Amino acid sequence: MQAVVHYALAPGAVELREMPVPAAPGEGEALLRVGAVAVCGSDVHQYRNTQSWPVRVPVVLGHEFCGTVAAAGKGEKHWREGDRVACETAARICGRCAYCRRGDYHLCPQRLGFGYGLDGAMAEYVLAPARCLHRLPAGLPFAQAALTEPACVAFNAVRRRSEIAAGDEVIVLGPGPIGLLCAAMARLSGAGRVIVAGLRADAPRLALAKALGADTAWTLDGDASEWREALRQLGDGLGAAVVIDASGSAAALETALALARPGGQITKVGWGPQPLGFSLDPLVQKAVTLRGSFSHNYPIWEEVLALLAERQLDLRPLISRVAPLEEWQACFNSMHQRQLIKAVLTPAA
Repeated sequence: MQAVVHYALAPGAVELREMPVPAAPGEGEALLRVGAVAVCGSDVHQYRNTQSWPVRVPVVLGHEFCGTVAAAGKGEKHWREGDRVACETAARICGRCAYCRRGDYHLCPQRLGFGYGLDGAMAEYVLAPARCLHRLPAGLPFAQAALTEPACVAFNAVRRRSEIAAGDEVIVLGPGPIGLLCAAMARLSGAGRVIVAGLRADAPRLALAKALGADTAWTLDGDASEWREALRQLGDGLGAAVVIDASGSAAALETALALARPGGQITKVGWGPQPLGFSLDPLVQKAVTLRGSFSHNYPIWEEVLALLAERQLDLRPLISRVAPLEEWQACFNSMHQRQLIKAVLTPAA
């Protein structure tokens, strides 16, 4: 089978290779025929060797995926051949630590994910733990179902790690796929006003924000002073109750501190390896609550799939291109250049 392989820790060290089909699934495993796999910003980072996480090379990329059960391991009673499923990303966990035992296995210190720790789904087949699988709603196309994983990341950041009260003003920094999905989740959480903010280069993504639940989109040319002034014209002028930092820049946290109201919240879900380089005194002065948000767990996946089944969440606006696996490089480059919001590859098409 063909697979997109990250083979060395160097810029551009990704290529389409011929790989063996994974071995027959063992106990507690299932072999999936990949229906669709979405390209994540982390895949692009690994392609450019700008990631801030350890990668075990060589490794098949791809962790946002869905497909059909091709074979189930011995003794598996819940899944059978032909079942349409989406798959979580925690490909390996210890199962014994305090986090695993209480269901927060995404925080397991030994956790390894698809696409960096174990082979992912940018291939015709992928081997997955049966515990990671979720049944897809009837009629949900694979191209949309592949975006369940980033929707779960946003759900965790907004509806689990943030506390949004009815009528709250919410600002999302960074109009990438996660930021746009955070805006959608903020709207579903009852926010009174949702603002998505980004750079001039983000204009196409900012234009999409309203289709996903935002009331307003802001652009920034210089520092955050213009945004602070705009906030003074809204509500009581004291700032946003909740700021979601979904950007890929560590400096965005400084902007978040400037925009959060006294006693407000900042939830950081965007990765950024750069040092901060600014004072955290505003965090203290305003008594702001700062929280990180990472990944997701089983209940979150079930809730997001219910939102998709009930059509309360529409992922279609995020999909800019659906392409065969052979066109992976063009999709990666176009996403890096911000020409696409989200590309989806179809290995088994």
